[in-house]
Amino acid sequence: MSFQDVVSQPHITTTLKNQIKANKTAHAYLFTGSRGTGKTTCARIFAKAINCLDPQDGEPCLKCEICKNADSGMLADIIEIDAASNSKVEDIRELREGVVYTPEMCRYKVYIIDEVHMLSAGAFNALLKTMEEPPPHVKFVLATTEIQKVPATIVSRCQHFDFHRIRNEDIVSRLMYIASEEGFTLHEDAAGMIARLSDGGMRDALSLLDQCVAFENDITLDVVSSAAGIAGRDYLFDLLECIASKNTAEALRIVDKLYSMSKDLKVLAGELLTQMRNVMLVKTIDNNKELITCLPEEYDRLCKVAASMKLDDILDDISVLQQCSERFARAASKRIELEMTLVKLCSAKSAAVPASPDISALMNRISQLEAIAAGSACAPQPAREQRTSHQPPVQQPTEPVQKPSQKLSMSDFKPVENWESIVTQVNEKYPSTGCFLKDSSAFSYQNILLLTVHNEFFKEKFKKGRDAALLNEVLKANFGQTFNIKVRSAGNDSQKSGDTPLDMLVKKARDLDIEVDIVK
Repeated sequence: MSFQDVVSQPHITTTLKNQIKANKTAHAYLFTGSRGTGKTTCARIFAKAINCLDPQDGEPCLKCEICKNADSGMLADIIEIDAASNSKVEDIRELREGVVYTPEMCRYKVYIIDEVHMLSAGAFNALLKTMEEPPPHVKFVLATTEIQKVPATIVSRCQHFDFHRIRNEDIVSRLMYIASEEGFTLHEDAAGMIARLSDGGMRDALSLLDQCVAFENDITLDVVSSAAGIAGRDYLFDLLECIASKNTAEALRIVDKLYSMSKDLKVLAGELLTQMRNVMLVKTIDNNKELITCLPEEYDRLCKVAASMKLDDILDDISVLQQCSERFARAASKRIELEMTLVKLCSAKSAAVPASPDISALMNRISQLEAIAAGSACAPQPAREQRTSHQPPVQQPTEPVQKPSQKLSMSDFKPVENWESIVTQVNEKYPSTGCFLKDSSAFSYQNILLLTVHNEFFKEKFKKGRDAALLNEVLKANFGQTFNIKVRSAGNDSQKSGDTPLDMLVKKARDLDIEVDIVK
């Protein structure tokens, strides 16, 4: 009903109350945090407090007409929108059309958009301008559990409040208070179990408390266990003990029994993963009871399982169970999937350790492969001969000298088949590269491609740009491999054959029947 009722979020409630007292509230707020931590509740209290006719120290008075109508949901100026079911651009356009109208009864018209991360990209864009420059009578409160899905342009226009998970002791205190107000008995150890099962969410804790009240007015630890469905879980710890002792046959018999009892095997796998996590915590942390969700008698069995297992085996088992949970959604038979997983978990780990490779040999091999890819394969280095007394010492060069195993000539290269077709493909996909390949020619030898072009500029561009990667993409689609591409200008060939640029110009002019007089 008020900020005072909000549990474990003093850093937020104190700030909001101070803003309301000083009349310095922002035009937009963003509340983020996990489920059940009070985001929507605080948004409703905030909307009620800023419109209250007689606010008390930043809190709503709960007595005026505005507070009563807000609590009953009859106040038209406080609009709650569920973004999960109103995620389209049209829905936000209706909001934009409504903000221009002044409030009917209140000082401010407040829009509370829950699960705002569910809005589409178009809806966010439609909301952006309104949030940037809203009318003075409008406030926005956005709530989400997935802040990473909200565009930065929206986040930057809001005051951001991050709701923390509620501490177990705060949940216990609140549950005990509710029990005293509602007139039923709640034992403190039972309240502690509810708090641990709720995983920091007050809403989950209250839902489980409602279940317990429906079960029994005197809520003990056994009542919580029965209502939460964690009573009679001996089969879970039997499976853990089978995994620890590598008893595959007994583990499969337990699964068969649970399957015949219509136990949900996917839930079973999740419970088994949770208990294996508990085994990990028992193995690694002392005084870890606060981190573990189990009954007192179950804790002793967890300790025995942890003592009989190595930490590495526990971590491997957790990974196998996580993979099993991921595969359940697409598994044709959940029973077979779980049985396969248990066989893996119960199988003895191989003690053989793979021999470590010779790192120097691997590095040498990698260097040779890199040299081959670069078109200059390195010959294997001969063993260093012992220097005799009459041989002078040889000064080692500062850079390693690579001797090619063979010298390539043009006779080693063959023309690339269907080169014109390849040029056409490149031109269609990457015109900026394909335009330079007009009238080009290509020759290949193993993984080396020699490309002759008629543009000196492209030769320099090819060295610096991404043209090699783009061309290789098309080459791989045609030949199933990539090439180390070398580019040369056709002008080099013509000059080597005796044609100077002047000779080429004269030749082209004569081909066009133009008379040319050469003055030397």
